[in-house]
Amino acid sequence: MSKRGVITVISGFSGAGKGTIVQRLVEQYGYAVSISATTRAPREGEVDGVHYFFKTNEAFEEMIRHNELMEYAGYVDHYYGTPRDYVMQQLEQGIDVILEIEMQGALQIKERFPEAVLVFITPPSYEELQARLTGRGTEGADVITKRLHRAAEECAYMEKYDYIVVNDVLEDCVTQVHQLVQSIHLKREHQQELIAKISRDFADHAR
Repeated sequence: MSKRGVITVISGFSGAGKGTIVQRLVEQYGYAVSISATTRAPREGEVDGVHYFFKTNEAFEEMIRHNELMEYAGYVDHYYGTPRDYVMQQLEQGIDVILEIEMQGALQIKERFPEAVLVFITPPSYEELQARLTGRGTEGADVITKRLHRAAEECAYMEKYDYIVVNDVLEDCVTQVHQLVQSIHLKREHQQELIAKISRDFADHAR
């Protein structure tokens, strides 16, 4: 029986470890990950077309006008969005796709694709998030303060997500997310072909 891939949206506070979790899921379990488009500048070591599609504001707005994005949102003075074609191709091939996107975009995905699963990643505490943001050493104190203030506001979004996973021990968190995603394939709405087959088999033997 053919199996269609499922969309899993992973969001969380900046610094919660989303990127590392997604990387481990791809490396260990073979998930496809959508490459987002963004107007922010590349960080050290980031490669265009691998980590993000880095766009100018003008180019990003052109993608919006041509309906080339599944979702998009503004975050800390920049645009982020998910190109549509790649995701659709992977799903049709039966590959599970992870979208690592911000909360606004996640809710857009849920509205347009109700079968998508929303997973919110959180650190165990405010203090841990502050330590992670400071420890990665990529931003100044003013940006870190802005991200922490934004995180406080984003707490309200957790009520809108399907699952909340704490990233305390990284490997435990990765395993939990993987098991969660795989369980989605067993939901009734993803098992219609199996339901039909079993029903036919039993009907034939009951004659």
